[in-house]
Amino acid sequence: MRRREFTAGIVTATVFPLAVGAQPTSPLPTIGFLGPSTADIARSRVTVFSERLAQLGWVDGRTVSIIYRWANGRAERFGEMARELVQLKIDLIVTWGTETAVAVKQATNSIPIIFTVVGDPVGSGLVAALSRPGGNATGLSTQHGDVAGKRLELLREVIGDIKQLAILANTGNSGVALELQQVKAAARELGIETLTLEFRRAEDISPAIQSLNGRAQALYVVADALVNTNRVRINTLTLSARLPAVHGFREIVVAGGLLSYAPNFLDLFRRAADLSDKVLRGANPSDIPVEQPIRFDLVINLITAKALGLDVPASVLARADEVIE
Repeated sequence: MRRREFTAGIVTATVFPLAVGAQPTSPLPTIGFLGPSTADIARSRVTVFSERLAQLGWVDGRTVSIIYRWANGRAERFGEMARELVQLKIDLIVTWGTETAVAVKQATNSIPIIFTVVGDPVGSGLVAALSRPGGNATGLSTQHGDVAGKRLELLREVIGDIKQLAILANTGNSGVALELQQVKAAARELGIETLTLEFRRAEDISPAIQSLNGRAQALYVVADALVNTNRVRINTLTLSARLPAVHGFREIVVAGGLLSYAPNFLDLFRRAADLSDKVLRGANPSDIPVEQPIRFDLVINLITAKALGLDVPASVLARADEVIE
């Protein structure tokens, strides 16, 4: 049962070229699209971005050229790919995630940058201020109120009182730090003890979760590109440990996670196309305010809930934007 259809997420091959080695072959304005995860994960996001651009008159291959690069969750490739795009002398770079955006910002102070899914643009040095970014970058932030606290409240509604909470976080990602602090603060207010499971590489995820050995009742997964790339592994491990988990990406719940509460990323990427349109038409990123999410989605996987022996309350299901069953 789907409470809201994401029709913009339907994939059409004509708007999603995957060739990694594509080079600009015409004098068309060129956008470099740097994705921190995989092409498959980002497919629906790129589709809505491309479709919205087309609505605004920027059709890939006709009025604009888009070059895609995918880091596959490997942070060590962010800088390399950012520099590669800069060397192509393109007109605009679009990316998402704090670390990826910072890598692009470090690679160029002249090519305009549109970022999205960044937790703290000011704290990470991407912009001077949300209202007046300065420099060559602007975009959409996910910094919006107490989202971490909302996720914990939803998790408690589903599984009942929580005394011990484990937090799985890629501490090698500087953008994770803000959310990690927010989760711990929200847990303290709710009287919940926390245990942080740190990892920096994909191969560290299994040992981190297995080290719990029954010491927590639930898991909060701090979402980033490495987590999303390894979502199936994380879901398999948490289900084997019978550990209910809350997530920050819808894709993880679609792949078998229990529940997520997060900004509607398709809406963010649609709005990123609007910002890209402004820049391609001559606007200066320094004068375009950073925008924040206006739509948040609650997604629940009832198949996973059943496997964990959980009976999701009707009051929670009634608020869900999407229910997988």
